[in-house]
Amino acid sequence: MLKLEHITKTYPGVTALNDVSLTFEQGEIHAILGENGAGKSTLIKIIAGAINPDPGGKIIFDDKIYTQMTPALSAQNGVAVIYQDINLVTPMTVAENIYIGRNFGHIYSKRRLNKMARELFEEFGFNLDPASPVERLSPANQQMVEIARAISNNARIMIMDEPTAPLAVNEVEMLFDIIAKLKDRGVTVIYISHRMEEVFRITERISVLRDGQFVQSLNTKDTNRQELVKLMVGRELNESFPVRKTPVGDVVLEARDLTGNSVEHISFQLRRGEILGFAGLVGSGRSETMELIAGAKKPDSGEIWVNGKKINVTSPAVAIAHGIGLIPEDRKEQGCILFNTVKFNTSLSAMRKLTKCGFISGRKNTAMAEKYREDLRIKVPSVNQMVVNLSGGNQQKVVLAKTLAADPDVIIFDEPTKGIDVGAKQEIYNLMNELVAQGKAIIMVSSDMEEILGMSDRIIVLCEGLMAGELPRERFSQENVLHMASGL
Repeated sequence: MLKLEHITKTYPGVTALNDVSLTFEQGEIHAILGENGAGKSTLIKIIAGAINPDPGGKIIFDDKIYTQMTPALSAQNGVAVIYQDINLVTPMTVAENIYIGRNFGHIYSKRRLNKMARELFEEFGFNLDPASPVERLSPANQQMVEIARAISNNARIMIMDEPTAPLAVNEVEMLFDIIAKLKDRGVTVIYISHRMEEVFRITERISVLRDGQFVQSLNTKDTNRQELVKLMVGRELNESFPVRKTPVGDVVLEARDLTGNSVEHISFQLRRGEILGFAGLVGSGRSETMELIAGAKKPDSGEIWVNGKKINVTSPAVAIAHGIGLIPEDRKEQGCILFNTVKFNTSLSAMRKLTKCGFISGRKNTAMAEKYREDLRIKVPSVNQMVVNLSGGNQQKVVLAKTLAADPDVIIFDEPTKGIDVGAKQEIYNLMNELVAQGKAIIMVSSDMEEILGMSDRIIVLCEGLMAGELPRERFSQENVLHMASGL
């Protein structure tokens, strides 16, 4: 179906891809694995025609040879990409987004579009209303609209970039059913994910990239996690969750009957040296609760106490001043300013430390940025690099640096490893352990079941904006978490 030969892409000072050759067969589910910055996103964009490779390579669809693509040419050859960041016109309806750009003649009929979309949904089992505006949908359902649009275009090659990142457990199962139906149709699925269990469950072949170079292609049934991790990072890596023996101290944060922002009557305590997990299905109110604590949203009622003192958190600045830091789920929209530098973003929460008589010390700012660049192993040629040019994992590390620079006592990690490779995950887990060993207290929101069970000391489960229960470590199990999260 598709063959890439000697694909290279260089930017000033950076080689994103170096002489990569790959083949993709009809009707196969083919995973591409690699650390953040390995070149996966660059490869996708070259196939989709979003960027051009350097001269000398070939892109071959069946027997048609190209030296570069355009988005239109890629679509003509049957390529559809479901990007990690949703790409929809949100004020428009579901049906309008699915058929946007199509030529159905001079007469525009919403009824016709809705009918076509409904027939498509029935075939693939989508639970969507064609007439609903996309902006009212959850991220999971918005992704389903993207997939439906690709299917309606009769895609022959569908590229999925971290498709399960915004999905709950039941929604992941629905996505896998859709992928199986696509395979039955002869569609080639190129699947990019950092979740190993998914890769082993649904794929037939795996290709590994490292530092912009092709390493190896393997049959999924002939390999294992340990081998793949070694191929990705170039060394042996222990994937288990790091052991933590930090004693739990006094209560540092307490929420009392918090109500507002789609949640009701949320009460809990957080202690020093503790990682408190928050679990629940998509829409359960986990992130909404964190927004109330971090001052991003104002509660209708309830109280927040820090170190035994009631505080009125009216803004993120007030929360930071009281030692509460938030690493939000959506790093691009809420976590950093993409079109500014690593140095600037690192300083955002710590301006008071860098300012004297109203002026920011450039020397202190640079020193701070360099410290976190080194501590967090942010892969960037200079702290003056724009954040938008970094890989997703390195953007996440910039958000971490910005939060840690304010030296908070309470740190909220909302989906800390979403879209992060296995090596970077281990770095973040080790960092979390180091922070609680220093006496910090951590709240971790995660949809990754292994992560929530492996890193938490206690787990609070939410269901439809309400507290469904609390689990001590001796009662940790996937069954108990899902039972509570489902409202049973």
